[in-house]
Amino acid sequence: MNLSPLGLGCAQLGNLYHAISDETAAATVRRAWDEGIRYFDTAPHYGLGLSETRLGAALRSYPRDEYVLSTKVGRVLEPDPDGAARQDDQGFAVPAAYRRRWDFSRDGVLRSFEDSLTRLGLDRVDVVYVHDPDDHFEEALRGAFPALRELREQGVIGAFGAGMNQAPMLAEFVRRTDLDVLLVAGRYTLLDQPALDELLPLCLDRGVRVVAGGVFNGGILATAEPGRVYDYAEAPPELVERAGRIAAICARHGVELPEAALALPMAHPAVASVVVGAHDPSQVSVNARRAGAVVPPELWTELVGAGLLRADAVIAEGVS
Repeated sequence: MNLSPLGLGCAQLGNLYHAISDETAAATVRRAWDEGIRYFDTAPHYGLGLSETRLGAALRSYPRDEYVLSTKVGRVLEPDPDGAARQDDQGFAVPAAYRRRWDFSRDGVLRSFEDSLTRLGLDRVDVVYVHDPDDHFEEALRGAFPALRELREQGVIGAFGAGMNQAPMLAEFVRRTDLDVLLVAGRYTLLDQPALDELLPLCLDRGVRVVAGGVFNGGILATAEPGRVYDYAEAPPELVERAGRIAAICARHGVELPEAALALPMAHPAVASVVVGAHDPSQVSVNARRAGAVVPPELWTELVGAGLLRADAVIAEGVS
């Protein structure tokens, strides 16, 4: 897998929070390509398949061997004729024409994967993640991972792993399976670094590549002035205050808060790529610019000294 340092998270292509047009979705992918992004992450969950459909169509004109595409299994989409007249209730502005059914069994994984190939218009996928198996640990171990291992052996997928919003279970999967890559969302950020406890060191030791997602923690770190959304809910006042203190230190060093939010995970040797979403082409370019910003080591030193960043964070080459 040749993962670009910056990847495009494609939940927004599934109308996350608000609708975008097919044309905007396609233009967003084109801009990502023009900015040098070659890793694209999607899932059936994103817009009830809409993200996969749009991403597959947008990538069709590019050489297949020049990009890496990941999707996910764990939620099987089933038609729901009664839902077509109402909106999806899980954050996507799409008709609820399908219902999501949790299924981490071998049959469920194979069905989900085949449906994804159809929506994407592909005959293979580079990476498949087991998606959010928080309440399905044993089923994922017994069903999902062995099924993905079979697909990897058949050459239908290049690699498999798990994608979650927590670190401890991901670490346990690393210990108990032969997965290749992990997507850890929101757990190695400027505000929250529990992945340092065991997950990231374990991945380094086992040679498991890590993709960092949710580096803006749902929005609170996405602008120079901290927002009020943390992990898709109203941020508690103490986190807003903490983000404000981090932003003030960043400003003293000539760095924007989101620039630092991208730079922190990008600097860790276990992290192969950081995925960030975008609703339109301009947002892609802004994120690409931010990802290229130079962050002085003195910024990290001050954050550690102020108790705003763990001292064991790998924050720059030769500095920790």
